[in-house]
Amino acid sequence: MIATSRDPEKLAGLGVEATRLEDVIIEPGSLVLYSIPPEGAPTARALLGDAPVRVVYISTTGVYGSAKFVDETTPVDESSERAQPRLDAERDIAAGPWSTLILRPAAIYGPDRGVQESVRAGTYPPGENYISRIHVDDLAAHCEAALISDLTGAYPVADEEPCTSREIAEFCAQLLHVDLPIGPVARPRIFGDRRVDGSAIRKLLGVTLRYPSYRTGIPASLTPDRSDRCTDRTA
Repeated sequence: MIATSRDPEKLAGLGVEATRLEDVIIEPGSLVLYSIPPEGAPTARALLGDAPVRVVYISTTGVYGSAKFVDETTPVDESSERAQPRLDAERDIAAGPWSTLILRPAAIYGPDRGVQESVRAGTYPPGENYISRIHVDDLAAHCEAALISDLTGAYPVADEEPCTSREIAEFCAQLLHVDLPIGPVARPRIFGDRRVDGSAIRKLLGVTLRYPSYRTGIPASLTPDRSDRCTDRTA
């Protein structure tokens, strides 16, 4: 397996052959997981040519715009300027000479990334907006299954428990034994307000979530020195 990165050293120890994006050679018949953000990047067609037989693209639920409830039947928001680059990238990949599946994950979290890190740093303002999430390990399971599947189309990916940003902030604060942000640091920033149902793609790919809720995913994402300070009652 070959993985690309602007800094291949970051991929050391993952059991892959790491290379820079500009040095990668796509062999005919390759299965490609494509996750390059569209801003400032060449198009997928320009990078991949005609070599792959299968491309799985990691997009975002941001393409649904202001929709508050999302499932596999929800249309994308063509009027959203923020969504347009992703929609253009999706269409570019879907137009390729390969089999295509587009995964649109909700907020991705895991070790060293996610709400638990922002709460610990005191930079996560709690609110009443709903956010769906997916643990990075569960997203990886979707991607692995997607690459060897012949399923096509575009599907949202999320765990089973959307919650408000306040609920998850309070959970993390209790878990880490820290206070919620208050004062200027907690001024509102741009958040979505969206509940995502990812059950359709799980069923189609035969994926079982390892972390169906942030209540299990966040404790599992803490590094050992942090998780040692957590009590059983907060899990």
